[in-house]
Amino acid sequence: MTKDTFSIGIDYGTESGRAVVIRVRDGMEAGAAIVSYADGVIDERLPGGPRLEHDWALQNPRDYLSVVEKAVPKALKAAGVRGDRVIGLGTDFTASSPMPTLRDGTPLCFLKQFRKNPHAWVKLWKHHAAQPEANRITQAGTERNEEFVRIYGGKYSSEWFFSKLLQILNESPETYAAAERFIESADWIVWQLTGAEKRSACTAAYKAMWIKGKGFPCTDFFRALDPRFENVIEEKVGEKFFRLGSCAGGLSPYWAEKTGLPAGIAVSVGNVDAHVSVPAVTVTRPGTLVMIMGTSICHILLGEDRRTVEGMCGTVEDGVVPGFWGYEAGQSAVGDIFAWFFEQGVPGATEREARRNKMALHSFLETRAAGLGPGESGLLALDWWNGNRSILVDADLTGLILGLRLNSRPEEVFRALIEATAFGTRQIIEAFEARGISVKDLAACGGLPEKNKLLMQIYADVTGREIHIAPQPLTCPALGSAMHGAVAAGRARGGYDSIFEAAERMASLKRSIYRPKPQNSAIYDGLFKEYQTLHDYFGRGSNDVMKRLKKIAQREVSCQ
Repeated sequence: MTKDTFSIGIDYGTESGRAVVIRVRDGMEAGAAIVSYADGVIDERLPGGPRLEHDWALQNPRDYLSVVEKAVPKALKAAGVRGDRVIGLGTDFTASSPMPTLRDGTPLCFLKQFRKNPHAWVKLWKHHAAQPEANRITQAGTERNEEFVRIYGGKYSSEWFFSKLLQILNESPETYAAAERFIESADWIVWQLTGAEKRSACTAAYKAMWIKGKGFPCTDFFRALDPRFENVIEEKVGEKFFRLGSCAGGLSPYWAEKTGLPAGIAVSVGNVDAHVSVPAVTVTRPGTLVMIMGTSICHILLGEDRRTVEGMCGTVEDGVVPGFWGYEAGQSAVGDIFAWFFEQGVPGATEREARRNKMALHSFLETRAAGLGPGESGLLALDWWNGNRSILVDADLTGLILGLRLNSRPEEVFRALIEATAFGTRQIIEAFEARGISVKDLAACGGLPEKNKLLMQIYADVTGREIHIAPQPLTCPALGSAMHGAVAAGRARGGYDSIFEAAERMASLKRSIYRPKPQNSAIYDGLFKEYQTLHDYFGRGSNDVMKRLKKIAQREVSCQ
């Protein structure tokens, strides 16, 4: 009898990394382990170094290595699977999270002379301090009619690759000069595991202006941004990228010894957490919008052809699965907004009442909020606590709650925040459909679908669409990475020859479905129109009060 083979997926999230051991023949999760990042999200003070300014978000690459070293052996042990049964390994990352390194891949922040320099560390996806550079890239790209502007729906984001590189050049030219490579963390971890610097076409296309068959904008464009930036591609990035599911190389002997895996097993080219989740929820054809729901939401949709959609994070040929155009959109904060409210906005009396009822605070508030009907709170919010990724692509926008009264209750505010994030998703859906791209239903994975049934029902009611849920929502990206690891191994080694084959055998959805309630949807249709009015008034320049307030706050803090 042939023994089962397994593939390992490593999902690098915002706060932690997760390794899962997946049975190749049917996608069964045999075991998993989570390792929290020791330094977490570095957004206040550099470890052992200076305080950070507003809108910074960094990470320590050592935490990424620690996930491999600790989580993989733990996951194998939990699965009861010997390392020699594993045929492939895949990884995924938040993006864009670039880091400056030496030519051999050593991060500059590992060097003593750069340890206290914030620009030498990984700039996490939600680092928004490069907004001026993003604005400059958009301006120059628009003036020169660069194709990437259309691919990104009209704007380049502060969350993306070249905004962060240009900020380093502007604010720390010595760091820029010392960096012999600028590389996505998604590609760096693969480099460490295999010893081969093989970069993903996915991250390059969605975050760094690279276009299949055409490459990057010409040197004239980069010179227009800054003469010192002219040769950034040739000198510090490179122009060779590899398709998703391809084998980046074999696991090095060093990491084989550290993890208990066989040396030489296939390691797939790096991927993005949102994109790798799409085939993991069975989606390999157009029509279903996939929501990866956690601290933020990424929305991924497949299309038959390329269309320009306002505020997209990219429209990329073969960007998610081969043969289709992959559209990415997103909301910069969702779970983060709820976490803010639980930590900063809930009165002590409510916390005490939750304890008396022997309930976790979020469960207690969810139960209370579920007792309210749509519109009953009289509240309406804009979901911009961390800026707006899509449709407006503006990190300088901030949150808003309208309709507060002296008798407004915590559960009413909580429900209004949930509804605001659902309205943000509907805004994205309508942008797709305005360009003739159909969204028939939704599929969801990530941490939120498992934790909050009310949230998922509100999303169904607000969008007017059925929502299908992944069987293991939290491990969905890691499953997708394991599937790509199996594809990198290939059928000859016990894997699969395409992601379509892997999805047929390894991916699945729950039987239970969230269906919209017509009476709720009718009320939300009216509330959504009010949301759109606020969205356009504060987000499209009619009133820039949010940005003015932010500048005043930053000026006051810098003067202290």
